[in-house]
Amino acid sequence: MIRRTASCDCGQLSLSCEGEPVRVSVCHCLCCRRRTGSAFGWQARFPREAVTITGESREYVRRGDSGSSARFGFCPNCGSTVYWRAEGLEAFVTVAVGAFAEPDFPPPGVSVYDGRRSRWIQMPQGCEIID
Repeated sequence: MIRRTASCDCGQLSLSCEGEPVRVSVCHCLCCRRRTGSAFGWQARFPREAVTITGESREYVRRGDSGSSARFGFCPNCGSTVYWRAEGLEAFVTVAVGAFAEPDFPPPGVSVYDGRRSRWIQMPQGCEIID
């Protein structure tokens, strides 16, 4: 079984994920843009029991564009957001794909809030589009 490790920038907070993600997506909502400082957020969802969290984290709760809330786990030292748990999806842990630092990570299969996507961004062929 495949095992991947994600970590914050300083390495103090890390996650070990067993198996393949159940969903890999990008989100173009304004909250994800602000949170990442990028044009979109790229995330992978894993079953909660497949994720082991090591190190200290702080939590930030915010309500997203959809109206539901998410609890973001970030490193208190470097500030990197590494994972989160979304309201209504308590059986899963979502991990920031950039925290894996893995160039060959599977591409997104879903593009959320695609109507807000920067026009220069091209989604992979076959990607499910959700506005």
